[in-house]
Amino acid sequence: MRAQQTAAGDAFAAALANVDWSRPWFQPFAARGAALAAAVHRGADLRALLDAESGALALCNARGLPLRFVPQQALPEGRAYEAHIDATGEVPTRDNLHDFFNALVWLQFPQAKRVLNRIQATVIAREGVRTARGGVRDAATLFDENAVLFLSEGEEYADALRGFAWQRLFIARRHAWGSACRVVPFGHALLEKLVRPYKAVTAHAWPLPPLPDGALDQALALSLDQADAAGTLRGGRCFAPLPVMGIPAWCGDNASPDFYTDTTVFRPGRMRDLRRQGD
Repeated sequence: MRAQQTAAGDAFAAALANVDWSRPWFQPFAARGAALAAAVHRGADLRALLDAESGALALCNARGLPLRFVPQQALPEGRAYEAHIDATGEVPTRDNLHDFFNALVWLQFPQAKRVLNRIQATVIAREGVRTARGGVRDAATLFDENAVLFLSEGEEYADALRGFAWQRLFIARRHAWGSACRVVPFGHALLEKLVRPYKAVTAHAWPLPPLPDGALDQALALSLDQADAAGTLRGGRCFAPLPVMGIPAWCGDNASPDFYTDTTVFRPGRMRDLRRQGD
């Protein structure tokens, strides 16, 4: 057993060593992520490190219980992962990139993660765990795993995104990226994919007004709360698909307009979205 644990720990340390923290999509997490990765490489226990970070930030779950990162074995058999976090404040965490990025997002966006967990736990308490998650849990899970925050001035950029107007968004308005429009990753599965990025990586975009990084977590938590109360956080259609390698400066190849002519990635969209482009 000890040999297996040692091998697993070595594999995890090696996986962390492959993360290039200089990539633009890791920027919000780079300082903390690189420090944690270096400590794991030196033999530190990931969960102990995360608990120290969480304690320093005084993080808690929706019930006000201190947030702690525990081994996967702490999750009782038959209990849903989200329900366990809500009931105990314990986040079951394995030694792998998926759970590492999940923990980083908890530390970076604790208020938004708390809202998502509360939404998921509420649905589980009301409906139980089903084979199909249902619209609300599906949307919350998609957000948790694969969301990016699409921060833009006015409606011009968000309309182009929702309307699949890739030429307008990425070429005609290219000069505005980084000022009038930018993207901040949130989903931990998305971050895991971006360790080895490929052209077709597509995120679920959630539009928000432009905000400084220090105000993002609170604004996002409020936005999710309002969407849940209004019944608009439901299913995949409440998001806009965004092929993230199209974002200027995220990929050297996208400097050429031909990059965006690949319709297997930059799809034309549904008919109602195409009509929206012409409005």
